Amino acid sequence: MNGFGPTFGDPARRFGRAVYERLRELPSRLPDRSDGPTVPPSLRERLAAADTWLFESVADHHWPYGDRVLPSLSRCANHGVLWGAVAAGLALTRSPRARRGAVRGMASLAVASATINTLGKRSVRRPRPLLDAVPLVRQLKRQPITSSFPSGHAASAAAFAAGVALESRGWGAVVAPLAFSVAFSRVYTGVHYPGDVLAGAALGVGAAFAVRGLVPTRDQMPSPGRPLVDTPALPGGKGLVMVVNTGAGTPDRVRALRDALPLMEVVETVGGDLVRDLDRAASRAVALGVCGGDGTVNAAAATALRHGLPLAVLPGGTLNHFAYDLGVEDPQDLVRAVERGDAVAVDVGRFRSGPEGTSGIFLNTFSLGVYPELVHERERWSGRIGGRLADVVAAFHVRRRGRPLRAVVDGRRRALWLLFAGNCTYSRMGLTAGRRVDLADGLLDVRAVHGGRWPGVRLLGAALAGPLSRSPLHAAVRRLRLRVEGIAPGTQLAYDGEIGPCGPVLRVDKLHEALTVYRPLTL
Repeated sequence: MNGFGPTFGDPARRFGRAVYERLRELPSRLPDRSDGPTVPPSLRERLAAADTWLFESVADHHWPYGDRVLPSLSRCANHGVLWGAVAAGLALTRSPRARRGAVRGMASLAVASATINTLGKRSVRRPRPLLDAVPLVRQLKRQPITSSFPSGHAASAAAFAAGVALESRGWGAVVAPLAFSVAFSRVYTGVHYPGDVLAGAALGVGAAFAVRGLVPTRDQMPSPGRPLVDTPALPGGKGLVMVVNTGAGTPDRVRALRDALPLMEVVETVGGDLVRDLDRAASRAVALGVCGGDGTVNAAAATALRHGLPLAVLPGGTLNHFAYDLGVEDPQDLVRAVERGDAVAVDVGRFRSGPEGTSGIFLNTFSLGVYPELVHERERWSGRIGGRLADVVAAFHVRRRGRPLRAVVDGRRRALWLLFAGNCTYSRMGLTAGRRVDLADGLLDVRAVHGGRWPGVRLLGAALAGPLSRSPLHAAVRRLRLRVEGIAPGTQLAYDGEIGPCGPVLRVDKLHEALTVYRPLTL
């Protein structure tokens, strides 16, 4: 207390004083052996005594706002409801790191909860603390009846927070205070000793690292860009001309990038003027920048190739496959790369279908058949039922409406539901593409789902099988080039989210390490 009233440090000082007084009383709590030979108390007895006096210290101390907040917070965390709500909030953000953190956090929580309920509670039968010292206003209406050791709530809180932090330190720092409050509430409401909470938290963190051992985080993946190339460093963004597709709807990202790179020039454009504005920007730029979806990035890459400029990509669309595979997920990633001059050379896919069809490049995928419709249907369902089931549902819908494409591949006439060529090898297989860990491997990732006898069964079988490997139903090969002939008039092709007509003869190959792109060397 000072002349102006209590300060924020007063509760902590009072609690510290109470702990000190408890420490002085600690020897009197150890077992009395005065009537026999002198035997020092065991380590277990010392730890149990320390756990008890610390529990009573928390019970005796008044915490500002604790009586109103902590019991409610403890109840909200029952059965992981609180963490499910937090995960949903993270998933609704536009941050890929937050979404991955939400998934990893819930997976870590599931592992921790299963471990606690199957091994932890059954291994140590410790009774719950006596509630005599805990004020009635703090006590939960429904007292748990399971073993006190370890704390399942603390394990779930620590597992979720650690899982989020392993994907994103920033979001982990946001979640950590809430996790600490839930863990502390278990002592504050009198249902656990502090030792129970510490043990549960340790198990939770261990569960998060166990999940990471099974499913590596993004920063453990191989670097997706090699080889490194010499590229101009642009302090403050000087010399960078950023063309922004205003239809992408990402003003916050562009504003954050402009604040970090004040010398950068920004050109706003719309779809019809995109190519013209990209050419004009490239004529006066040291480096060409682009913010938009995969189709916009495709047009910018073609312009950068024509002008011999390095490309800076800021994700601004729905999927952003190329930017995310590069490791550029937010403005800070791009700022770091541009100001340091960190860049890599990446492959560019190329397709030509003659004067009657569309020709161009692709940074992500090229396809014939029903692939565009599969992607559309999968995106509709994946958020509700998960990726694998979404593949199956998408295949079912496409099967009802479409029919296989007939063309000559490798000298043989085939019926194909889809013919897919990825720019470099995709690590996660399925009816739709996953992500790449090497953007300069010089290969086309060619996949096909055949549509011969029982075509509907073949498409659904490919969706159920998951990884597209060699089988009578589907195939996956790595090629340097691809040639398809006998394509029927009116057939559509798709590349990086764009669609166009295909000529009767199609050639697909690679431009190896043709494009220089800024990317952070440390994710």
